[in-house]
Amino acid sequence: MRIDIITVQPGLLESPFSHSILKRAQTKGLLEVHTHNLRDYSTLKHNQVDDYQFGGGAGMVMMLEPVVNAIESLQAKVKYDEVIYLTPDGETLNQRIANQLSLKGNLLLLCGHYKGIDERIRVHFVTKEISIGDYVLSGGELAAAVLVDAIGRLIPGVLNDETSALLDSFQDNLLAPPVYTRPEEFRGWRVPDVLLSGDHKKIDNWRHDQALERTKERRPDLL
Repeated sequence: MRIDIITVQPGLLESPFSHSILKRAQTKGLLEVHTHNLRDYSTLKHNQVDDYQFGGGAGMVMMLEPVVNAIESLQAKVKYDEVIYLTPDGETLNQRIANQLSLKGNLLLLCGHYKGIDERIRVHFVTKEISIGDYVLSGGELAAAVLVDAIGRLIPGVLNDETSALLDSFQDNLLAPPVYTRPEEFRGWRVPDVLLSGDHKKIDNWRHDQALERTKERRPDLL
């Protein structure tokens, strides 16, 4: 999979893709992540990419021309399955969306900034809009990092145990059950006996019951 990201703050995306699972995915050749500085596509003095709103109002808007230049330049080299705009008023990211996007070949992400992008970009270029929650960040870079992480870990071969992702929270509309590791007892706090029984059917049933109970308690809206 290849993911290209258009941003005015490429430095914000250096660390998330240089460690842990996403680094391993790139080292294995399973994932490519390329960041592109929007200012490189500006034709104005000082590489300006924002301007005042028509009609007045506080806050600057990302200009049409630099964004279009960036998108069309990249589209000339790569055929994208989706052009995704990270924005607070997009569809809220969930596991279903991450699963669907992990099956794609090439994605282009556009990080919003300031008061957002010129609406004509959304109308003529963007194919999908995604939000990571009902709050506003300084820009779409952190949201892009979250999205890439959610997608990247699902690519076959990225995780050492591919079944691990299938047991994550939200994969079956349930939260994940409690998990334990050594020691079996600490300060009198014991691991549930069923997990030490070696009976995989009982363990699976226990985990499902625990997941169901936790979901009822914490996220009944998922049921």
